[in-house]
Amino acid sequence: MPDEPAERVTKMIDDPATPLWRGAIALRIVTFLFAAANVIANQSGQPGYERPWLAWTTLGVMALWSVFTSRAYSTTWGRRWPVVLADLALTCGLMSLSPLIMSDHQLLTLNVPLITTIWASVPAVALGALGGAAAGFVGGLTVGLFTYLSKGVPSLDLLRDVVLLAGAGMIVGMASATARRSAVRLAQALRAEAATAERERLARSIHDSVLQVLARVRKRGLEVGGEAAELAQLAGEQEVALRNLVAAAPADSTVDGEVDLRPGLQLLATPRVQVSTPATQVMLAAATAGELTSLVREALSNVDKHAGPGARAWVLLEDLGDEVVLSVRDDGPGIPDGRIASAAAEGRMGIEKSIKGRVEALGGALELQTGPGEGTEWEVRVFREGAAR
Repeated sequence: MPDEPAERVTKMIDDPATPLWRGAIALRIVTFLFAAANVIANQSGQPGYERPWLAWTTLGVMALWSVFTSRAYSTTWGRRWPVVLADLALTCGLMSLSPLIMSDHQLLTLNVPLITTIWASVPAVALGALGGAAAGFVGGLTVGLFTYLSKGVPSLDLLRDVVLLAGAGMIVGMASATARRSAVRLAQALRAEAATAERERLARSIHDSVLQVLARVRKRGLEVGGEAAELAQLAGEQEVALRNLVAAAPADSTVDGEVDLRPGLQLLATPRVQVSTPATQVMLAAATAGELTSLVREALSNVDKHAGPGARAWVLLEDLGDEVVLSVRDDGPGIPDGRIASAAAEGRMGIEKSIKGRVEALGGALELQTGPGEGTEWEVRVFREGAAR
């Protein structure tokens, strides 16, 4: 159910850059017509082509290739590197025939274009649509290089054409990358919307049935007392855990593999454990978020084991931009001096491996504040990529 909107978007937009590919097809058709007019004009002009038969043969190849690429770029199978690189190679190859077709006077005349004319600009656009800004820029430079090699004489007009080709490929590449990112974000937003709607539906159903029963059991058990009071306490704990599970935000992820750290921590809340998180998402790498959640779970397990049955704990998550600060505090008796070292010597590696080891593996910083009768507080700082340590 939650994934249906995303799947629907994927089917509707197999390639978000499809409009750019359609533009490349239209550009190919228009520029071919211009190339045909150019051949006709220079064939009848004085002086004409040195090898008219080669000019018409080249134009025929351009026509066939225009038909092929128009069909190929209209479907998914044609929008691949082999086809686009073949387009670039053939275009540059046909352009290289210009010195054989044109006379020396035509080559040196600025207002007489090469045999391919602006038809040669399409591969740069196709490369941008397929591979992004860098591919489009390189494609434009490649076509510009072959233009210079075919002309043989550098000029300001030639430099202008190279800049226009590289710039056009880069701009189309930026547009294609933006379109793909937008499509992914749209799919994520639809998934999150569907997941939220489903969670709200389940929350209403659970509230009207299971939670009310647990609340009734807890209340009645406390009234009866004795063994029923113990069952009432367990029912209360399960009621709180179930409420947290329903209220926790659905786990969301990005293209880069980041997830929101908050839902995993919110599920750890119990009547004795209070979890405080920011209202906004705290995005971290999926592996980092999993390790931090396991770290907090281990710290809370130590509270249950060593802080006494009445001890309470508080989990606080802060997002400071370059770093994420996570603290776990309890009001237990604290950790005596040397207790951690002696536990490690005895082979009990809970703190050494599950807490300290995880922080070291994440490249973070760990601080412990404790003392007799002062409780225990673990503070973990995890730095985001590129942040100063």
